Amino acid sequence: MSVWSELTGQDAAIALFRAAAESAEAGAGSAGSSAQQMTHSWLVTGPPGSGRSNLAYAFATALISGTADGDERTQAQVDARSHPDLHVLATEGVIIKRDDVRDIVRRSHYAPSIGRHRVIIVEDADRMTEQTSNFLLKELEEPPERTVWILCAPSEADLIPTIRSRVRSVRLQVPSIADVAALLERRDGVDPVLAERAARESQSHIGMAHRLATNEEARRRRSETLELALAVRSASGAVTTAARFIEIAGEDAKAIGELRDAEERASALHSLGVAPGQAVPNALRPQLKALEDDQKRRATRSLRDGIDRILVDLASLYRDILLIQLHADVPLVNRELEAGMQRAAASAAPARTLATLDAIQQARTRIDGNVSPALALEAMLVSAIRRPSTERGAA
Repeated sequence: MSVWSELTGQDAAIALFRAAAESAEAGAGSAGSSAQQMTHSWLVTGPPGSGRSNLAYAFATALISGTADGDERTQAQVDARSHPDLHVLATEGVIIKRDDVRDIVRRSHYAPSIGRHRVIIVEDADRMTEQTSNFLLKELEEPPERTVWILCAPSEADLIPTIRSRVRSVRLQVPSIADVAALLERRDGVDPVLAERAARESQSHIGMAHRLATNEEARRRRSETLELALAVRSASGAVTTAARFIEIAGEDAKAIGELRDAEERASALHSLGVAPGQAVPNALRPQLKALEDDQKRRATRSLRDGIDRILVDLASLYRDILLIQLHADVPLVNRELEAGMQRAAASAAPARTLATLDAIQQARTRIDGNVSPALALEAMLVSAIRRPSTERGAA
């Protein structure tokens, strides 16, 4: 089975990376078009959920194995992040600091141990601070001969110009709903109707589509979020709804993190030689404290990501309301809520809906700038107040 077979909706990017892997396999001196030539610094950009990191790991597998389609043994090690020639720089926090990359830069100068290349993947490269980016410049410009850097980010604009000038950029597109649904059916055995709904409601975000298709609680929380937004009738209701949104995001983050935290702690205790139920020796407490600190940072990021996902879902809701108001012949994302959206569309002018969409984007910007999420959500929801005409007349 090819390493590319689990990817979907990115045929052009797959063809480019596969050709580059073939070029690397043939050797630097081989003939070929410029589009097929291998380079040692790459930037994979695309919207969230487009499969940036999945494509990066598939390319890494092909490069390390020395074959354009990869091999099963290398793929298994890359999937487990255990291959000695693969290094991953990913942050559980909000930013990637210079200290986070110092060790991985040092390792980049080692020759590959068993593979054809040493590959370093930087997930969420847009989270690098300017100091971190400047620290990487020379490494990206002149890496060792058999070291390959692969950076992943939503867009080129998220990185400083000097980084962009030193990498070869590959842009991914948003997969179609049909492509994502087909992937869920093929890979996860999801019912076709549920797969289509999950792909549609996730707006083709592959990871979120998988979660919605396989987790009933995630589907329930999303539905509750949108129904609460449609029910906002006053400023006091906006405040109450904002508080509930924070709770929902927290529940979602907790559901994602609890199992992983427990597994990490059990693994750490096992590696330190501490039996289940045994007291942790004082000498080993600093290692567990470092793990707990990492988990707390991850929980903070998961909460912020959960709030942002709520805002993305709300944007899809008011986008649908605007389409209804404009009588546009465009498929709705949240068609299961069409009755409620019809009422909301009748209770305000299209200009008001556009203002709500602007307020949602402003809330995302404010939260990204460390404004209190509760305050940002409250301000956004005030613009989302919709009251039926009968209530407006009574007032």
